[in-house]
Amino acid sequence: MTNSNNDSVGVLAVDLNGQDLRIGIVQARFNEDHCVALTTACIHELIALGVAQEDIKLVTVPGALEIPFALQKLAETGEFDGLVALGAVIRGETYHFELVSNESAAGITRICLESGLPIANGILTCDTDEQAKARVDLKGADCAKAVVEMANLALALTPDLDIEINSSEE
Repeated sequence: MTNSNNDSVGVLAVDLNGQDLRIGIVQARFNEDHCVALTTACIHELIALGVAQEDIKLVTVPGALEIPFALQKLAETGEFDGLVALGAVIRGETYHFELVSNESAAGITRICLESGLPIANGILTCDTDEQAKARVDLKGADCAKAVVEMANLALALTPDLDIEINSSEE
């Protein structure tokens, strides 16, 4: 919703320029066909947005519940401007679907907020393989756009650290 009273308000424009950004991707291997398709779409879009291929690092983990741990370890390196979580959780006949979906999402959010590093959550939660297959390309590309936008937002909102070292002369 736009309001003409906001015309004089400074608005930080959306920045989808991926040049010079370093992006880490954590991909689950469970439901591997869907996960590989998500990753492929994400990497293609990151490159289309200007992220250099050599500035993209891919790590794979067994499943969605292991993704937050790998994200945390990547965040701790200080080497990345943003991270992407990619996986596919398909509903089965037990409560396990809800557990994996909820806990992986909570872990991703926690790592994002604690590290201050943007993380695009691309873990599909679908009822069927067909639903997942129909969503992988769009979701992978959407995650690339989201991480680039949020990495640029974080950089724009982070003041430059000009640290002066004062030597005390005696």
